Amino acid sequence: MSALAAAQVPDLAPAVADLLGAGPELLFATVSGAHLYGFPSRDSDVDLRGVHLLRLREVIGLREGEPTRTRMWQRDGLDLDLVTHDLLKFARLMLRRNGYVLEQLLSPLVVHTTAVHAELTALAPGAVTAGHAHHYRGFATTQWRLHEKNGELKPLLYTFRGLLTGIHLMRTGRVLAHLPTLVEEVPEAPAYLPDLVAAKAEAEHGPTPELPSVRLAGDVAALHGALTAAQGASRLPEHPSAQDALHDLVVRTREAAV
Repeated sequence: MSALAAAQVPDLAPAVADLLGAGPELLFATVSGAHLYGFPSRDSDVDLRGVHLLRLREVIGLREGEPTRTRMWQRDGLDLDLVTHDLLKFARLMLRRNGYVLEQLLSPLVVHTTAVHAELTALAPGAVTAGHAHHYRGFATTQWRLHEKNGELKPLLYTFRGLLTGIHLMRTGRVLAHLPTLVEEVPEAPAYLPDLVAAKAEAEHGPTPELPSVRLAGDVAALHGALTAAQGASRLPEHPSAQDALHDLVVRTREAAV
């Protein structure tokens, strides 16, 4: 695990060891969610995301393996939530303007890795398109509506994080999901975001600190405008270029595991 991971999450080696001996081969696992985004709470669970590999017989036979596996458990008092996709499904998601899977793949909070993980990471730039702006726009809209409904801080931070990630991606071609870093790199980021991040540390589902709703709505609208402008000016391609290379990787990996 990277130094950044060590600073943000507890030691997850025992938890990952629970998984390596059971079920399909685990190709990688990273930390996602609030820990990746830079605003975990004291009571946040740890979201693990990754890729597993179904054997060839589980893909072409009558007894099909699980393309997506989900597990929730506790380890040493820590709540863990793991979701993994089979390599083929994950590769397809990479080609569908899915920002989530790129964030998971490129997360610096790595708890288990393999050579296949390294290859996927190297291919990630070929999966990034200008169309990823739609993913972040839609995500932010959903989270903003949730914030308007329940008044909680968490969906508000998710709103800002999604918009800033989208803007940064359109401008630089790099996937960056860490909100405190985004505040430093995206000039349009509201100055009060570090204070909101600090408040979120106290409780996972706490209320939003006193900020005028009109101001929040105006800032969110302004970031939507910045995202639209960044998409229009982006040099990112309209279509991914990594499809052939991902196909080759999936075939090679599956054949090697027979």
